[in-house]
Amino acid sequence: MDITSPCVVTLIWTLSDAQGQLIDELNEPVEFLYGGDDLLPKVEEALAGQSVGFEAQLHLEPEQAFGDYDADLVCYEERSLFPEAVEPGMQFEGLPDGATTEGMPDDLVYTVTEVYPSHVVLDANHPLAGMALRIQLKVMDVRDATEDEVSAGTVGDSPLSVLNGAPPDEPLH
Repeated sequence: MDITSPCVVTLIWTLSDAQGQLIDELNEPVEFLYGGDDLLPKVEEALAGQSVGFEAQLHLEPEQAFGDYDADLVCYEERSLFPEAVEPGMQFEGLPDGATTEGMPDDLVYTVTEVYPSHVVLDANHPLAGMALRIQLKVMDVRDATEDEVSAGTVGDSPLSVLNGAPPDEPLH
């Protein structure tokens, strides 16, 4: 079966930065909805019309991956707004109740990057924002997508979905 939208592709991959430093390795095959929300557009473009056994090495600039780093998505909030055990790497959906920073989106995941006695530094950038990436991938399987997968726009919690909120010091899947 050729890869056409919508279908489910099963991939393995190695993800590294532009200097070849390993970021993530997906050794066990994982399913992704091709034509949905699971894959980056440049990855889908490379997979179009391919079939099982296809291998590719892609270079993605930040704008083709997780965007440029935006310093405006970093803010400081009072330490008292957070749990006592707050520490770098913790994540929160939206800003905490009582936040004073104005103009920050409520629908983003904020990662704690630093904790001080008086304040906490939050960053809503994707952990890989601003990075050029290399991805080496292999198609292990292709199947028809179910109606549920198509209507959801995803197979489930794919590693790229998890990437959208993964702390930078933890595995991406």
